[in-house]
Amino acid sequence: MQLGINLALLERNLGVVREKIAEAALRTGRPPEQVTLIPISKTQPVEAIRAIYQLGCQQVGENRVEEALPKMAQLSDLQGLQWHMVGHIQSRKAKDVAPNFDWVHSVDRMKIAQRLDRFAGEARKRLPILLECNVSGEEAKSGWPLASRENWPEFLQTLRLIASMPNLEVRGLMTMAPWVPEESVLRTTFRRLRALRDFLQDNAHVALPELSMGMTDDYVYAVEEGATMVRIGRAIFGPRGSI
Repeated sequence: MQLGINLALLERNLGVVREKIAEAALRTGRPPEQVTLIPISKTQPVEAIRAIYQLGCQQVGENRVEEALPKMAQLSDLQGLQWHMVGHIQSRKAKDVAPNFDWVHSVDRMKIAQRLDRFAGEARKRLPILLECNVSGEEAKSGWPLASRENWPEFLQTLRLIASMPNLEVRGLMTMAPWVPEESVLRTTFRRLRALRDFLQDNAHVALPELSMGMTDDYVYAVEEGATMVRIGRAIFGPRGSI
């Protein structure tokens, strides 16, 4: 046990999340193994990440490059630990994201894709990415504006261009649902992302197996609507400072 970390609480929280994911997957006829749990460790100490690693989590998500890099250095001994960038990427930070992260969920504009491709090439790696899509129509939200199906055909060329970049591997789509309690609104958002994925696969002939959607307050709905990756922070680590 790491000093200051409530390992029992982490283990209990993690068990609850895993059980809910499994139940949601099974309700829709999918094996639970098809859903990857990504604990989001922003603001959490490295001791908390070590603890969840010991509990079987080999994925971890961070929102900010400047917070993640020191953690990576301190946890470099954890074999197999994969780092996911899930936050908005500033153009100047792409040079740090590409060589250091194993996955990027938040590719939300062409310039970022181009810079990640460049710096992944310099790092001699092929970087798995997800395209962040705004399918809820919220004006303040990041992502390609694809709430309207009328915009989907035009996006096909964008997808083809990114998929042709030599150092990027487009693996799927990501979205964030609105911060509302209505189940119908949340499910509509997740269904729209899945429908967008299906449209793009059928028309661009690019395989997009991953759907990153669902967070602490809505991940059960997301799994039931087809999520293959869920990004969970508070349900695992509790409110900031509680672990």
